[in-house]
Amino acid sequence: MKESLFATIRARIADGNRVAVRTAAGASVTYGDLLEASGRYASALVALGVRPGDRVAVQVEKSLSTLMLYLGALRAGAVYLPLNTGYTAAELSYFLGDAEARLLVCDPGRYEALAAVAAEAGVGRVETLDAAGHGSIYDRAMAAPPEFEDVPRGADDLAAILYTSGTTGRSKGAMLSHGNLASNALALCEAWRITGDDVLLHALPVFHTHGLFVAINTTLLAGASMIFLPRFDADLVVELLPRATTMMGVPTFYSRLLAHPAFDRALVAHMRLFVSGSAPLSAEVHKAFQARTGHAILERYGMTETNMNTSNPYEGERRPGTVGMPLPGVELRIADPESGRILAQGEVGVIEVRGPNVFLGYWRMPEKTAAEFRADGFFITGDMGLIDAQGYVAIVGRDKDLIITGGFNVYPAEVEAEIDALPGVRESAVIGAPHPDFGEGVTAVIAPDTGAEIDESGVRRALEHHLAKFKVPKRVLFVDQLPRNTMGKIQKNALRDTYRDIYALPGSDR
Repeated sequence: MKESLFATIRARIADGNRVAVRTAAGASVTYGDLLEASGRYASALVALGVRPGDRVAVQVEKSLSTLMLYLGALRAGAVYLPLNTGYTAAELSYFLGDAEARLLVCDPGRYEALAAVAAEAGVGRVETLDAAGHGSIYDRAMAAPPEFEDVPRGADDLAAILYTSGTTGRSKGAMLSHGNLASNALALCEAWRITGDDVLLHALPVFHTHGLFVAINTTLLAGASMIFLPRFDADLVVELLPRATTMMGVPTFYSRLLAHPAFDRALVAHMRLFVSGSAPLSAEVHKAFQARTGHAILERYGMTETNMNTSNPYEGERRPGTVGMPLPGVELRIADPESGRILAQGEVGVIEVRGPNVFLGYWRMPEKTAAEFRADGFFITGDMGLIDAQGYVAIVGRDKDLIITGGFNVYPAEVEAEIDALPGVRESAVIGAPHPDFGEGVTAVIAPDTGAEIDESGVRRALEHHLAKFKVPKRVLFVDQLPRNTMGKIQKNALRDTYRDIYALPGSDR
């Protein structure tokens, strides 16, 4: 079976001498180099005992070696498990144990701490890879042969597991198949007119859907090139934009570019496309960007479980505040969240999607998987939205109080559990408040015990030992009582209204 994602990429490589990836430092990798390097990593993984279907967990900084490790895992038939570099050892312990990873690749500086965690979770081997792309797995790959016969994979075989936060504190592993990833990337290439002539400026992290699957897979399937940056740096992005034709980013990227004095219309006159996702793009940023550059940012909508579902049109109106229309092959409808009744155009309900992009289910959670799908195969996203008269989808809210900060998902229940365990805390509520840079700022509201000596800095310091940095509240506020309704449920809407301006800039209208 040659239905693997990598087989699809290989079949579309027209010229092995064409540059696939460049770095800011000037290093370049051709498609021929990419085939050799990924073959070495695949050989190294097999030599380490990785078998088809085994989970390879990776928590490392972004580098060319990280990219080759991902492709090598695909070629070896392994299941790639990228993990946010901000996750603590305690958080990592759950992912490794739940996924029953065969191998963990981590930063050398964390090897000692994570080796113990990995051993306790039953992980067989731990290898290293640093921010420069060097480490034990790199050494093994460089010593391995570049020739590798790709492990046959079918469209329904697992290619990756991405963990998405759970509302009860237990994260769920979304199972993504080779067919899921290949079909979605091909649909995006079609929708966004990506060709071999494009050069993508890649400044996203590579441990979630946006940077890993949307950006990398589309580039490679189109035979295009990318400038691979370790992270977003506004000065560096402004310097390199003249060499690019496309850019994908989160709203934070665009708000920071607008604040850069050298970012103007002339700098990006040659650009073909700017795409935004992972968090809502404010209408203000959309309009300010278009006024400054003449480019209308293309906003799309996706999630870990489905990859991309919708996109504003490449040709046609890109409407601020909407996420466009379903991608080719994707069906989308609005339903009543309780009854499942399909709603009429313009009515607000839960967004449901069906298509080859939709994941296979949650790893070893059959009951949860069954609960999230309708009988006819539509996946219940939990996002609330509507479809307007012109067919544009607008997301009006999110179920279960999900917070999206800087493109990362944070579920309040997980943060609240850590806060409630601290001395002096009677109860807490975590909400998202509008933030000018991150889209939403994680905000904790605490009702302390009577007489408790507890303050904002102390709470934040305590949480930093247990939570990834992006989950730690940017503000911690204190009240005598949390607002509740007649049923005793905390009224988070009231809290969001009360603290909606907590991050407002001085002198702003808000």
